[in-house]
Amino acid sequence: MSPTLAQQYLSTRGAEYRKSFEDVVMKGLASDGGLFIPEEIPSLPENWESWVDASFEDLAFNIMSLFVSPDEVPSEDLKDIIKRSYSTFDHPERTPLVELDPKQNLYLLELWHGPTRAFKDVALQFLGNLFEYFLKRENEGKVGKDRHHLTVVGATSGDTGSAAIYGLRGKKDTSVFILFPNGKVSPIQEKQMTTVLDANVHNLTVEGSFDDCQDIVKALFADPDINSTHSLGAVNSINWARILAQITYYFYSFFSLKKAANLTKDKKVHVVVPSGNFGDILAGYFAKRLGLPIEKLTIATNENDILDRFFRSGGHYTKKALNTTDEGVKETHSPAMDILVSSNFERLLWFLAYLTDNASTAEERRQHACESVTSWLNQLKSQGGFQVPPAVLEAAKVDFDSHRVSNDDTISTIRSVYKTCFPNNGPSSAKSSKTGGYILDPHSAVGVAASQRSIQEYPGAYHISLSTAHPAKFAGSVDLALRSEDGYVFNEILPKEFIGLEQRESRVTPVPAGAGWEGVREIVKTEVEQELQGQR
Repeated sequence: MSPTLAQQYLSTRGAEYRKSFEDVVMKGLASDGGLFIPEEIPSLPENWESWVDASFEDLAFNIMSLFVSPDEVPSEDLKDIIKRSYSTFDHPERTPLVELDPKQNLYLLELWHGPTRAFKDVALQFLGNLFEYFLKRENEGKVGKDRHHLTVVGATSGDTGSAAIYGLRGKKDTSVFILFPNGKVSPIQEKQMTTVLDANVHNLTVEGSFDDCQDIVKALFADPDINSTHSLGAVNSINWARILAQITYYFYSFFSLKKAANLTKDKKVHVVVPSGNFGDILAGYFAKRLGLPIEKLTIATNENDILDRFFRSGGHYTKKALNTTDEGVKETHSPAMDILVSSNFERLLWFLAYLTDNASTAEERRQHACESVTSWLNQLKSQGGFQVPPAVLEAAKVDFDSHRVSNDDTISTIRSVYKTCFPNNGPSSAKSSKTGGYILDPHSAVGVAASQRSIQEYPGAYHISLSTAHPAKFAGSVDLALRSEDGYVFNEILPKEFIGLEQRESRVTPVPAGAGWEGVREIVKTEVEQELQGQR
């Protein structure tokens, strides 16, 4: 049986069609700079509601099987990859749902029970095992220079880097290079990355912002030189496998809510997602398109609010706010969201363009969507922004709304939740044992603040707010909010794997100022060669 259209992939900019799942996982970014998407979004089977009691792993298999042909990854192999990926999590439910505020029907989805205590583990444990699976299959019987070697390159504002490193450390035939902005990730995030001393792990510090790091990564993928000598792979959410893996917890949280609240079909469900690069909430969009009955997906941004401005400015997508002189990324208490341009928004734009096109055939609509996305992204590059047609904006509003949360509101939300929310449905390492108060990390606080506003707009709806990181990863912001509160002791919530982290040996390579992406390219080539020589 040949793969379905949902199991084949195209580039959002049109240069590549009918690509296999393995192709898009191993390449990450399309040759034209576009992002890979399914040629068609599948429909859920009629019995999908019978999945309500499935384990996280079984649910992941059911969903991923819609997008991955068994001709490419046999079912038993996919089940094994999934099982190994989530065996590293410390909670039996993997992504447990916590009733945060019963009076407001507000629930929190804890996505940080993986090895690095961030939601990125859900995708990157899976992606690391996928890389290993495909490389092992390709290299069977090969030795020495005949073996295929993958050079994984990623940019991080904090959590992606450590999650990618923990997913790939020690893996055969794989080198991983993580670029992060110097001084702009939390101390714990930096130590999580730089204290991993496996020979195949390489950390590079860049002077600038996350967007500068991301631009370097994209330039490397577009460079014929390094692509002729090295096989590059992507771990950022430009890689389709990351979006695919994250779809699972939207279903898992819906089923958890259905059981916890005796949810009936007349009750509306909203999911609120702290959003920077748009990958996490894009997975929710795919869940909704599959048929999961979510009424709205709420985008929660910090003061770097390009996504919120898109909705509030009539469909302008611009690097800086209109009629202002503001330029560049603002540093906030939620640094993983300090992003000027949200890469994954390109995938949503493609589907919106496709859905609103009037062409008579699906093939024509695909072509027109690719042309529209290419034009918009060229305008973003050359002019700093673009305007979508009214129909595209209205189509976006069917599924999404948005809220911008200030730095001050982030801190006040951490404080107010600690003082007023005392979940009792199971233990959580984010609760104070002295007060019972729940402690949010600043990114999760952005989501809860947006949820509280959404609750005012949609009274009676159930809200699931995604909690994306353990509060111990952002000690500075949490201490700022809670240091004067009775019963608060930061060390009480410190996971055991964080204790003593700051004293461990680190290894990192600074990128010289002004080196640009070409300088990074030479560092990558040199360090891969040294690594391979050490294996010979």
